[in-house]
Amino acid sequence: MKYVDEFRNKKLIRQAARHIAEIMPEKEIRFMEVCGTHTQNFLRFGLDNLLPDRLKLISGPGCPVCVSTQEYIDKAIAYAGIKNVIISTYGDMLRVPGSNSSLEKARAEGADLRVVYSALDSIKFARENPKKKIVFLAVGFETTAPTVALTVLAAHKEKIRNLFFFSSLRLIPPAMAALLSDRRLRLQGFLCPGHVSAVIGTRPYAFIPRKFRIGCCIAGFEPLDILQGLYFLLLQVRQGRPRVKNQYRRVVKPAGNLKAKELLGKVFKPWDASWRGLGEIPRSGLKINAAFARFDAEKALPVKTRHYHISDKQKQCRCADVLKGLIVPKDCALFFRSCRPESPLGPCMVSKEGSCSLYYRYGK
Repeated sequence: MKYVDEFRNKKLIRQAARHIAEIMPEKEIRFMEVCGTHTQNFLRFGLDNLLPDRLKLISGPGCPVCVSTQEYIDKAIAYAGIKNVIISTYGDMLRVPGSNSSLEKARAEGADLRVVYSALDSIKFARENPKKKIVFLAVGFETTAPTVALTVLAAHKEKIRNLFFFSSLRLIPPAMAALLSDRRLRLQGFLCPGHVSAVIGTRPYAFIPRKFRIGCCIAGFEPLDILQGLYFLLLQVRQGRPRVKNQYRRVVKPAGNLKAKELLGKVFKPWDASWRGLGEIPRSGLKINAAFARFDAEKALPVKTRHYHISDKQKQCRCADVLKGLIVPKDCALFFRSCRPESPLGPCMVSKEGSCSLYYRYGK
């Protein structure tokens, strides 16, 4: 299959790994990827076993479910408890633990929750249930945000009055800037996310080499993509010439997806948003703008959350440190012990793109 088989060719993969070893400095090199799919395929295909031990690929905040704050989860559960409200959400959100409950538990107690594959499914629920209020949990990065914007515009065109959006949409470049401001991480390069970059293009990363003097490379998700991305990053370290490199040219264009960006600009406005593990980051989130304010769940259906008691086990969860790249999952005392996929204590063990879930699944 074109663009799959070629990028999984074992001979080429081993050759790429040898080239990396040949230009690898004697000192430790620390790169970070900020996409859960990179984490998944790096571990799934065993690429870590092909590379020198001193080359560290650190998993960052590349899981949109994981970076949603505790307050967001508790508010989502509160919405689920309102009479005549239907929650529309992606499946990963159900088992994320709140302060003392989860959406899965709320559904078991009678809440109406519908799992969707696209935000557009929420319009169908709104049409079929005119006497109920539909709240879509809009969680994601620049990749999924355009479909949410498209759904808002479609609902506006149809004059749907019972559909609302609770936003936890986040923007990746501001988070990367926040990470680079933390000297504890000692990062020497970024493997930039392919899906996000397909929307925003290459230009939003230009501040990284200009301001922070480290390189970055947009890479695809197949094994050879990832290894080529790491090779290009090492070349920049060796040459002392940091820049934005685009390995994923077959998908990512410098200007990105102009139509998708137009949709985002029409429906949303940036705001100072909180991230689990990273705290508040200026202009790193997307809120529905004034023109479509009637679709904003927080304005149309304000809810208050009670201050719940957080268990001692949850307090020990180090998901926030994993998301920031300060530790790997096995450094958390709960990992593989009391925190497992069947009994998660934090979102990093719940989501398919969560680092803890991936380390557990692939035997790290």
